[in-house]
Amino acid sequence: MTAYRSAVQPYEKEAAMPSQQEIELQAAAFRRLQKHLMEDRTDVQNIDMMNLAGFCRNCLSRWYQEAANERGIDMGKEEARELFYGMTMDDWKANYQTEAKDSQKEAFKTAFEENVGKG
Repeated sequence: MTAYRSAVQPYEKEAAMPSQQEIELQAAAFRRLQKHLMEDRTDVQNIDMMNLAGFCRNCLSRWYQEAANERGIDMGKEEARELFYGMTMDDWKANYQTEAKDSQKEAFKTAFEENVGKG
């Protein structure tokens, strides 16, 4: 087995440039996470993810957009969402999103403020 620097390290701005292999492994893991959320577990609601984990599909698409923008690629929120979701947000909502309960909405306010609003 080949030894390699763990891709699961605390994020450091001064970290050494990752190897091509590490970049490929990270990209593969991201693609698998995306597939899991977009194909395997469409039943899991964004609001539940946000309330439990502090991020959701929209966060992932926003991080994708931010990475593109940081590299000089012009990408808006809707374009990033469509690339991540594989469909328009309206189509996703119509096919998979359920109405959130009041308790979910209340928990979301806190989760959003703690994880996104501090941004």
